[in-house]
Amino acid sequence: MHNQRDRFLIYGAALLRALGIGLLGVLLGIVLFRAGASSLQIGLVIATGIAGGAAATSVVSFYGDMLGRRRTLVVLSLLASLGGIGLALTPRFSVLLAIAFVGMLNGTGTDRGAAFAMEQAVLPGLVSDTDRTWALSWYNVILDSGSAIGALAAGLPFLLQRWLALDRAASYAGIFFGYAALNLLSGILYLLMSPQVEVAQTTKPLSSHPVSPRSVSPETRSIVLKLTALFSLDSLGGGFLTDALVSYWFFRRFGIPEHSLGILFFAVHLLNAGSHLGAAWLAKKFGLVNTMVFTHLPSSLFLIAVPLAPSIKLAIPLFLLREALAEMDVPTRQSYVAAVVRPEERTFASGITNLSRNVCWAVGSSLAGVTMQSVAFSTPLVLGGGLKIVYDILLYRAFRHLKPPEEQKLHAMEAR
Repeated sequence: MHNQRDRFLIYGAALLRALGIGLLGVLLGIVLFRAGASSLQIGLVIATGIAGGAAATSVVSFYGDMLGRRRTLVVLSLLASLGGIGLALTPRFSVLLAIAFVGMLNGTGTDRGAAFAMEQAVLPGLVSDTDRTWALSWYNVILDSGSAIGALAAGLPFLLQRWLALDRAASYAGIFFGYAALNLLSGILYLLMSPQVEVAQTTKPLSSHPVSPRSVSPETRSIVLKLTALFSLDSLGGGFLTDALVSYWFFRRFGIPEHSLGILFFAVHLLNAGSHLGAAWLAKKFGLVNTMVFTHLPSSLFLIAVPLAPSIKLAIPLFLLREALAEMDVPTRQSYVAAVVRPEERTFASGITNLSRNVCWAVGSSLAGVTMQSVAFSTPLVLGGGLKIVYDILLYRAFRHLKPPEEQKLHAMEAR
């Protein structure tokens, strides 16, 4: 009973967090641009926020289980809330960078931070192996649904200006205070979880030392290192494609206003959400690795075609086709990582693979701003898509023969 209750509390906290992230993904780049920031500065703020998330993920990876999963998740919620408050106070650029780091301001529009890594480690322990991919798929459906609603809420500043006669700065400040409140509510839900979410209650007792590469099995260490290298390449490409930068690209390229971009990214995240359930269904029939690779490849081709589109009427359908497929590798990837390591190593494996992703997102976001300003405005979309294609090919070559337990059992039954 506790398992189901804890799972729903995690889903609820994730939904609240995703609402804020979806909102920030659409507005952050535009708010900074309206405040006078250059493309390079916008990229730096987004990259710094991702770097803060990476630092937090490293703490989660090595110390999260020892500090306590509930306590860690509550602290992460409080820091994110402080980030929203700091953003609402519109500090000067140097202070904004510090706030972005400490508050882990997420301009990607997609939740891939430290809390996300911890929740990925907790959820597989609350369900059976056969239900693991579905539980993670529903988790990602909730995240993307929250991001969709959050993106739609990007039109709220416009409505506040009309309804309450606020100026633009005041309306933005109100939205960022709301972002802070959402994260506080997430922290309250984490406090309500049972002790069963802690690793000591679900697997072998913790030692007095945090998990480290030396304490995990050699087999796990090898698998995690290979996956980390591949996920780093994927995330480097993803850093060029954060929602904040893509929203900014549509804003500058086609002159789409914020409230219309909110509707576009609402549709994007709804497509992402639906794709997670499709991924679980496909994975049951074709396997986790096959689903990851053969849905991700065509999505990158659609992405590369977006900047080549001569008009908005073609660019938006291509972008939506990309988003209908782009997230199918997310629950399958999470499930695969949890499946190929021991239960007590899941926080470490989830943390390290997500840490590498966050670091490379930060690098990619920084480079995106540079290439936008010094090479060509559409360079990030082409480079991001190309790097993701290379990742898919390498992933398939490296892991197509390493099956998770449920696929091994199915293969053995079919062989009889």
